[in-house]
Amino acid sequence: MSTTFKKDQTTQAREQVGQAVDKVRDAASHTGEAVQHAAAAVGQTAEQAVSSVGSSMQKVADTVRDQGPNSGILGTATQSVANAIEGTGHYLEDKNLHGMMEDVTGLIKRNPIPAVLVGLGIGFLVGRALSSRS
Repeated sequence: MSTTFKKDQTTQAREQVGQAVDKVRDAASHTGEAVQHAAAAVGQTAEQAVSSVGSSMQKVADTVRDQGPNSGILGTATQSVANAIEGTGHYLEDKNLHGMMEDVTGLIKRNPIPAVLVGLGIGFLVGRALSSRS
């Protein structure tokens, strides 16, 4: 009779472990979904912020054109700066973060060695800046 009792306890223990595993899986699934929703919300907010910056840059370009000289060397320089700012604003507004990442990825794939050298240079400068603080 003790063998039957042990089998019943073993069966009950396995069922409880199975139920606990199912609960953990459900909780992990719900947590994963919540994280995905939060990440999507953050991504959407970042996209909107980049678009807003692009729109603001276009307004700044208009202000530079209106406030700067219109003729001569300074007028030409003012127009060039305003056009560059406006072009950057259009780019930010049109591409957003996702498009910008695709552009950077494409640039790195087309020019891997310069990309590595730029990365090393940036790493060196960051390391130097952080070591000088210590």
